[in-house]
Amino acid sequence: FYHEPMGKNYGKTTPVGQFPANGFGLTDMHGNLWEWCADVWHGNYRHAPNDGMTWSQRRMSAYRVGRGGSWHDIPATCRSATRLKLKVSEGDETIGFRVVTAL
Repeated sequence: FYHEPMGKNYGKTTPVGQFPANGFGLTDMHGNLWEWCADVWHGNYRHAPNDGMTWSQRRMSAYRVGRGGSWHDIPATCRSATRLKLKVSEGDETIGFRVVTAL
């Protein structure tokens, strides 16, 4: 199923820019930290907003979506399509967030 060579497991979060950028110019997208997303947790994409709003702007929830896996997880979870249900009141060393700006 996975045909790419296995990378080195550093056993911790790595500094920003440690790995090459993807096609969009973004670095460290998979496997560094679970990325804390603005969207509230939802089990599927039915009725997902398609107007640029996040789900959090439409309803409240005690859970958010995490994406991308972390250095602590198995390689199969280190992809942007992987989703995790994160309780808003909890966190640990494997969860972070990405600051995004529009230029």
